[in-house]
Amino acid sequence: MAAISGFGILIHLIEPENFPTVFDGIWWAIITTSTVGYGDYVPLTATGRVVAMLLILLGAGFLTTYFVTLATSTVTNQNAYLEGKAPYSGKDHTIIVGWNERSREIIDQLHAFDTKHDITLIDNTLKENPYRNHYIHFIRGEAFRDDVLLKAGIQKATIAVITADQNKNEIDADMNSVMTLLAMKGITPELYCVAEILTSDHIANAERAGADEVIQTNKQTSYIIMDSILSKGMSTTILELLNHLKGNNLKVIGTSPEWCEITFSELSSILLEKNIILLGIKKGESTTVNPPLETIIKPEDGLLVISSEK
Repeated sequence: MAAISGFGILIHLIEPENFPTVFDGIWWAIITTSTVGYGDYVPLTATGRVVAMLLILLGAGFLTTYFVTLATSTVTNQNAYLEGKAPYSGKDHTIIVGWNERSREIIDQLHAFDTKHDITLIDNTLKENPYRNHYIHFIRGEAFRDDVLLKAGIQKATIAVITADQNKNEIDADMNSVMTLLAMKGITPELYCVAEILTSDHIANAERAGADEVIQTNKQTSYIIMDSILSKGMSTTILELLNHLKGNNLKVIGTSPEWCEITFSELSSILLEKNIILLGIKKGESTTVNPPLETIIKPEDGLLVISSEK
C-alpha cells in the first residue's frame, strides 16, 4: 500500500494538470495496479507513462504474489486442520480422547443430540480428521502431553471423556488413561473427567488421579451379557433404554423442594403424571434401584428416572 501511495504522489507531482490532487493520483495507482483501468485518469507525458508502465509491472507482480500467498495460506491452514496440527480456539466444548468404535459412537450421538456443540478429538493414530464437520476438531498427539492438551483447549473445555486405547493391552491402556487423567487435572483441576477403565486394579488409580466418573466397560458388558443369559433379549432393551436419541432417557435429576419428606411411592405417582418413571434414589456415590416404597425422599437425594425430556 505504501508503494501504491508513493506512485500516486509521484504521478501527481509529474502531471499536476491531469492529477489535480494526491487522492486522484492514489486512485489512479490503485485502479492501474488492479488492472481495472477505468480510463478516467491517464498520464500524458513520457515520464508519466514510464511511471505507469513501472506501476503496471509492479501491480502484476503484486497481485500474483498476493493471490499465490493467499492460496498457499488457505491450503496450509486446511491441511493443518485436517492433519490435527491446528489448535482449537473455542470454548465450552467436549474433549474425546482416543479414536475407536466407542468414541465414534459418542461423537455421532453428541452431534445428533446437538449439531452445534463443539467436539475436540485427540488421537495419535489417525492421519487426518475422520470428520469434515466444522464442529468436530481433530488434534493429533498423545493426550497425556501438556502441549497437546493445551492445543485442544483443555482450559476452556466443559467435559473430557477418555476412552481406552484399543491398540494396547488392558493394563497398558488403563495406565495410559490414568496418565491422561493426571495431565488433564494438573492443567484444569475443575474439568469434569470421565475415564473408561478396563481392569478393576486401576479403578482406584483412576479415582486417585481425579476421575469424576469411572466407566468400567468390561464389568458393564458382563452385566448386560448376564442379563441376556437370564432374560433373553435384554441387551437390545438396555441399549434402547440408554440411547438418548430414542426419546426415553435414563438419567439422574435433582430433588425439588416440594418432593422432599414424602415417600418413594408417593413421589413415583407424582412423577408418573408427568410421564416420568422413578426407578431409584442416588445418595452420594450409592444408588439404590427400586428401594422400599416407604423410603423418605431427602433434599440431597438424586432421583434415577426414565424421562422423555432431554
